[in-house]
Amino acid sequence: MNLSEKDQLYNWHPYTQHKTTGLLPAIVKGEGALLWDDNGKEFIDAIASWWVNPFGHSNKVIADAIYEQLTTLEHVLFGGFTHNKAVELSEKLISILPANQKKIFFSDNGSTAVEVALKAALQFYHNQGEPRTKVIAFEDAFHGDTFGAMASSGITFFTEAFKGSLLEVVRIPVPTVGQEERSLTILQELVATKAYAAFIFEPLVQGAAGMVMYEAEVLDKMMAICKEHQVFTIADEVMTGFGKTGKTFATDYLVNKPDMMCLSKALTGGTIPMAITTFSQDIFDGFYHDDVNKALFHGHTFTANPTGCAAALASIGLLETAEIQNNIQRINTQHLAFAQKMKAHPKVKTTRVLGVIFALEIKTDGAESYYGSMRMKLYNFFIENGVILRPVGNIVYILPPYVISDEQLEKVYRIVEEAVEMV
Repeated sequence: MNLSEKDQLYNWHPYTQHKTTGLLPAIVKGEGALLWDDNGKEFIDAIASWWVNPFGHSNKVIADAIYEQLTTLEHVLFGGFTHNKAVELSEKLISILPANQKKIFFSDNGSTAVEVALKAALQFYHNQGEPRTKVIAFEDAFHGDTFGAMASSGITFFTEAFKGSLLEVVRIPVPTVGQEERSLTILQELVATKAYAAFIFEPLVQGAAGMVMYEAEVLDKMMAICKEHQVFTIADEVMTGFGKTGKTFATDYLVNKPDMMCLSKALTGGTIPMAITTFSQDIFDGFYHDDVNKALFHGHTFTANPTGCAAALASIGLLETAEIQNNIQRINTQHLAFAQKMKAHPKVKTTRVLGVIFALEIKTDGAESYYGSMRMKLYNFFIENGVILRPVGNIVYILPPYVISDEQLEKVYRIVEEAVEMV
């Protein structure tokens, strides 16, 4: 029995219907933008393994930082203690985050980073004796799989089984071109009721919706409306953070700054699960009280894990190098050229690019479901041709590691072009 067969015998994979899924490739090695399976087949990881691995697999800088930390202090509980790597990482993050972000709360993954933000927003108003129990989010959003994050998401088949058990969330249209005024009007009507604690959004790009993009100008207006009505703004930068949009954070494109930010994925360069929720001083002050019951009672066993903090510090250090910044610009330039080429293709409806994110939408006769036949045909074609891409319905996106070579990126483009011709 080989590795893939043993995996099928024992493991339950995420987002997988095992009755209709065959044996999965068994990856045994990674280096740079490449992965190899147990048969020696090479894959280009063109989505950075779910957007977490911008500096390449088996990155020596991050690996060395992890090794050094493991031989010094692998873990210590963060409830009642602190340690140097947590303080160093928080200090570093505060220096690169928007200036209004003053406090760092550690957790384990993107969903829990969102969960912390939502709980803080709701409890803040509870602590003030002015309960606000509702949240505003965008249609087609995706914020994670824990209950608060799931409630805030709008991709219905992910949440259908749980809809009677979720936090009350009202969804508004994404302010894409032509929808801006409608989105602003609905938001204005909602916040005027004083029933909403927070507005959560993926800034500028909705990842799981198929890299749907909208402009910073309209988001700035929405955030100004929320601020006027004391509705907290939560920027879910789990996907967009750490260079994906061409700036360190997508919120760096904005004039207004969010009250809270959620970070994970690329935080540790794809090495160790870790997440962070950041807060303005005003929110922290809403929990600073003589009454212990007004504290934020939320925590995780591996909160601020020193090894993860060491990996994150090394990862941020890499992001700030001239080499990586030049790579981000290089990829963006190539994406723009490929988008221009594919925009004229008779089978392509739209193309869009922001930073290292590229997406194209293939024309269809009707609605194409998230895991529909076209998606599966495209996905299997990419895997057969040694490229890891995960289409969203009829939308193909590329979000590669920043270390991908020109030759590797050209192969990805070529395979995408062949896939479009095939469907």
